[in-house]
Parts: sequence; structure tokens; C-alpha cells
Amino acid sequence: MLISDSLYTIWRSTGLANFTIGQVVMIIVGLVLIWLGIKKGFEPLLLIPIGFGGILANIPIADIAGMGFLGLIYDFGIQTSIFPLLIFMGIGAMTDFGPLIANPKTALLGGAAQFGIFSTFFGALLLTKYLGFNFSLSDAASIGIIGGADGPTAIFLASKLSPQLLGAIAVAAYSYMALVPIIQPPIMRVLTTKDERKIEMKQLRHVSKKEKIIFPIIIFIICIILLPDATPIIGMLMFGNLIKECGVTDRLSKTAQNELINIVTILLGLSIGSRLQADKFLKLETLGIILLGLAAFSIGTASGVILAKIMNKLSKDKINPLIGAAGVSAVPMAARTVNKTGLKENPNNFILMHAMGPNVAGVIGSAVAAGVLLALFS
Repeated sequence: MLISDSLYTIWRSTGLANFTIGQVVMIIVGLVLIWLGIKKGFEPLLLIPIGFGGILANIPIADIAGMGFLGLIYDFGIQTSIFPLLIFMGIGAMTDFGPLIANPKTALLGGAAQFGIFSTFFGALLLTKYLGFNFSLSDAASIGIIGGADGPTAIFLASKLSPQLLGAIAVAAYSYMALVPIIQPPIMRVLTTKDERKIEMKQLRHVSKKEKIIFPIIIFIICIILLPDATPIIGMLMFGNLIKECGVTDRLSKTAQNELINIVTILLGLSIGSRLQADKFLKLETLGIILLGLAAFSIGTASGVILAKIMNKLSKDKINPLIGAAGVSAVPMAARTVNKTGLKENPNNFILMHAMGPNVAGVIGSAVAAGVLLALFS
């Protein structure tokens, strides 16, 4: 009897005896994310840590995502918004705002792409009203920001407004960022003609070092005056860019671009994965978030392309409408996708630098949109 009781106690302490169907499903989801990162090369720096964190979060008994080390990392980095802000500093240190400074009107394309954010906000409310979903105004705002295709911004806003939806929102945001080369080209081809995709744009002017130093300072000051709620994100983005461009803080810039952002990326991915617990993720709302996120991203891409078509008709200098698709952020993948799509139609047409203008404008635009939503619904 004593031996059988001991064997039963040992059996009950194993994972095999305690797994639920939901946990098994989420472990499979984690493995799929890892596979996408390794086999397909879709945002591997984040999908692999997120997938592995999701597996750890669904191990029974251990409570790794609750009182365990993943829970502690989450509380420290995500709930306090430290990780997304440090990521923004690293992005700023790696970003060249030169194309945007050289052609400021491309900032309009970055703004147009944010239309997906606000249209999806209303879409979430419609799902709540007519299809029985349970999204509040804050939830709708957090879901809409997926359309900016900017993972750190999505995490920052969701952690403030809808922490219970963070896992689904983060996975959707980074998944669509990873799928930019698959989602965007069909939309671009549908909305543009072959001749439009062949348009060659004239070379951008040279941007001086002085302009590159002044730019982040001016943007930060404007943000302080007009939208203080966005200053944490914009401030860290512009600080990172300033230490890159000023020329006297190379050590800080290199650290922000390499060691710091790499460490934070690992911790950020694992802590996002910790929110993929079966009881929190396997809900009807998760499906709604994924579908709305796709709609937001698609609408943002289409809005940028349509505005670029209009600008091409009105502008003295020709504008290739494809560059409007880069306004969704996802730096620099969206710009590379635009350039690759253009090269397929005209092998001599390199529009990468032109696409970088709306691309970096999209980063600023999504941060501003997050600040507006935070001001309205916090």
C-alpha cells in the first residue's frame, strides 16, 4: 500500500499527469512559432524567444509564468514598459532619418498608413456590438495599434490599456511584421498598375550632419508640446537617434544598437511568450484580435498606397505608389519588400531609400497614434 501510494504521488507530480488539452495546444503553437523563425526566417529574433516562452508558460505545476522567473521578468520589463522603451532606443540608434528629412512629404504616407489603426478600433467595437465579443474601448484601442506593424508600440499600449490581451496582441503584431513579404505584395499589385510600379524616382538630396542632429531634437520638442502621452516612446526613439548622429557618443550608440537591444529582445520575447498561457490565450477574443490585426495591417498598407497614387498625380516629381506601403513601419522589412516588388517590374528601379522615408515616418506615426489612444482611454 505504501509503495502504491508513493508511486501515485510520483505520477501526480509529473507533467504527463497534469497536462490539459489547452496546454498541449499552446505548446504546439509555441513550436510552430519556433519553426517559423528557424525554417522560414520570419522575425527569428523574436518569434523564437516568444515561442519558447510560450512553451515554458504551459508547463504544468511549475508555474513558470506566474511566480516563476518568466513572471518576474514580465513584471519588471513589460508591466513597467521598460522593455518596449529600451527597444525604441535601440531602434532609434539603428535608424537613419535622412530619407525622411530629404523628402519630408513622405511623412504623409507614414501618417496615411495609420488609418488602419483607427478603422480597426471601430471594427473591434462593431464585433462587440453585433457578434458577442467583449472588447472595451481600451481593448479596441490596443487591438487597433497592431495596424502600425510596430511590435514595441503594440506592447507598450497593450500593457497600459489591456494587459489581459497582451499575449494575443503581441503575437499578432509580431506575426504580421514577420509576414510583411507575404501580405503586402498582393495588396500593392491589386492597387497599382504595372506602369506605376515601374516609376523611377529621382535621387534624394544629400542630408547634412547638422540636419540629422537637429531633427530628433525638433521632433521631441514638438511631441512634448502637442502630445505629452507619446513622449516616452518618441523620446526614447529620438534619444537613440541623437546618440547615433551626434558623433561624440559612439560607445553609447553601439551599445544601444547591439548589446542592449539584444539582451532586451531576449527578455522581451520570453516575457511575451509567458502570456501565451492556455487559460488566457484560448478564447474567442483571441481569434477576433488575430482577424482584426490582419484587417488593420491590410488597411494600413492599402491606405499608404492609395495616398501615394494621389500624390503621384498631383506632384511635379514622379512618385512610385509602392512606397506608400512602407508607411506601416516594420522597419526595414516593409521598405525592403517595396523595393523588391518594384525591382520585379523594373530591374533598374531601386526605390529602397525612397521607401525608407515613409517607413521611418510610420514608426513615428504609430508612436503618435499610441499616444493619442493612451490620452483618450487611459
